Amino acid sequence: MTASTEFQYIVYETPEAGIARIMLNRPETANAQDTRFLYELNAAFDRAAHDDDIRVIILAANGKHFSSGHDLAEKNSYEAMHDHATVGTMCGFTCAGAERQMAREEEIYLGFSERWRNIPKPTIAAVQGKCIAGGLMLVWPCDLIIASDDASFTDPTVSFGVGGVEFFHHLWEVGARKAKEMLFTSDALSAADAHRLGMVNQVVPREELAEAALVMARKVAAKSRFALKLTKKAINGAQDAQGRELAMQNAFHLHQLAHTHWLKLYDFLMDPTGLPEATRRALGIKLDAAE
Repeated sequence: MTASTEFQYIVYETPEAGIARIMLNRPETANAQDTRFLYELNAAFDRAAHDDDIRVIILAANGKHFSSGHDLAEKNSYEAMHDHATVGTMCGFTCAGAERQMAREEEIYLGFSERWRNIPKPTIAAVQGKCIAGGLMLVWPCDLIIASDDASFTDPTVSFGVGGVEFFHHLWEVGARKAKEMLFTSDALSAADAHRLGMVNQVVPREELAEAALVMARKVAAKSRFALKLTKKAINGAQDAQGRELAMQNAFHLHQLAHTHWLKLYDFLMDPTGLPEATRRALGIKLDAAE
């Protein structure tokens, strides 16, 4: 097995011929996603996608939990975006107000998730522990999901005054009724329930997760690379023909409206009254102005 150390928060390795494994490697924060983390992850996906020797990509994570979602404690995220070597060109992320916020999220949240969904190679997510909010935006773009028996999936953003994460794929993963329950209640979806609903392909004991992902990857890698590409394109295209792309854009724009609303009330992108008190204190958020 060969591993790359070119990233700060990501480990890129090839556990065996034809298989790349991208490891989220910020376990001290439960793999919280700041700007650098997401750009590094995108670069790792690009590397695997462009390597003709790689047939299958596994996305996994070090630590107790897969991902706690976006790093709410990140400071100066716009400046981090502007300084990053691979930053996009949408108004340079230096424009003002809602335009800047929307441009940022259009690239590193919705944009990256859509890009990963359409990588022309099969992708497998191996998920353990908690996968919260932004964590869903890493696993849902993958073609297959294998979960440990202790895994859970949660989108608590309605509790924070926003109607779901930016990659609004809930309906396509669990169906309309369960998607509403998941969002309205902020309750976690267990690995067993996610498997029953068709969101997860396999549930295995935690100690078997890495090997189960490799076993699946070997089966897939044995197939024709071109046939796999065409099959993935056909299935993703069928989803899009059902209106997925339009629905995702609509949800994203509503998400931006929510951010603007809470910024006017609290000078914060979400409703801080829904955040745990400890989180509000850590972020230095005061509620006096609107209470």
